[in-house]
Amino acid sequence: MTEPAIAVQKAYDWVLWVFPKARKFARDYKYSLGQSLTGESLNLLLNLVEASYQSRNAGALGQAVRDANRVRYLVRLAKDLKAITVQEYEFAAKQIDEIGRMAGGWLKSAREQRNEARG
Repeated sequence: MTEPAIAVQKAYDWVLWVFPKARKFARDYKYSLGQSLTGESLNLLLNLVEASYQSRNAGALGQAVRDANRVRYLVRLAKDLKAITVQEYEFAAKQIDEIGRMAGGWLKSAREQRNEARG
């Protein structure tokens, strides 16, 4: 599996994990934090999918990196509000960190390829 395919699969697995968690948030957080978290997670996945179809275009990858950072803060907020447990936070933080690092590396590679193509 190539790096882009791995990043997309990890983001897909993240979405599968986070949706049921957000559905179980307390009513106070389900429709604000829960919807934001699931929405940003979907954006992350879809931007990675979009980037996998583009050659040397950093737009979708840059957006995916920003999505990962937003998800990171939403997960942290969910932990601080006790919508998820500390153990769930540790798992989520590792997953998002890995996806973010992969997207960032992919973005760096895409930018280098674009710069090489320019000469």
